[in-house]
Amino acid sequence: MDAFEDITPASPQAGVLLLSLNRPEVRNALRTQTLAEIATILDACTHDDAVRCVVITGDRQAFAAGADIREMAALDMVGVMHNERPRHWARIRRFPKPLIAAVNGYCLGGGCELAMHADIIIAGHDARFGQPEINLGIIPGSGGTQRLIRAVGKSLGMKMVLSGEMIDAATALQAGLVAELTEPELTLETALALAATIATKPPLAVRLAKEALLQAFESSLSAGLEFERKAFVMLAATDDRREGMAAFSERRKPEFQGR
Repeated sequence: MDAFEDITPASPQAGVLLLSLNRPEVRNALRTQTLAEIATILDACTHDDAVRCVVITGDRQAFAAGADIREMAALDMVGVMHNERPRHWARIRRFPKPLIAAVNGYCLGGGCELAMHADIIIAGHDARFGQPEINLGIIPGSGGTQRLIRAVGKSLGMKMVLSGEMIDAATALQAGLVAELTEPELTLETALALAATIATKPPLAVRLAKEALLQAFESSLSAGLEFERKAFVMLAATDDRREGMAAFSERRKPEFQGR
């Protein structure tokens, strides 16, 4: 894979790609280049059958403590309007394969929005989540107001955005923002183990399952149910379905090929 400045990619296990944010001097603040590198890597992974699940992480101090404020402060209204960041966010949002965020430390502003772009968040007990943009005279601008309230509910979402206050990892788990808490030193290991498990599942079914689940946020119940049924029917034509059912009957481990 090509060299990147803000992101360090690695392949720790078969089928799994790990992306590590690499700007510790600014608590992994997300400048435009960072988002562009993430989007470029995910675009490449979309068409790489060897990658079945992606994990994104920061370091022990911060997943990402927000956007790069110095970069933002240099833009006026016209600059913000024509900024390329929304295009990179859209590319990240469209990634069709499972994306897991492994979060330790601060996960704030754009960092929290990046974590919420993931399908699953695994967090260390020391993680802190927040959308503190209100303290800068702005609001979350990369999906924070929409994804947060869907994840944690109206009251807590309002409190977090309007006050700018952080919540701890236990509150995030209770509210449904994260899927699992771990000891901080085990956060990445836990996320990678989950990614390795997902990578053994039939790729076509995994992608359609992700798309069907996201329909619950983006469409009516009737439209979501219709999509689910169509996806269910489509998978009946796959080799992986035949392999999965044969392996179950024969009491052996299935070998899924993504066909």
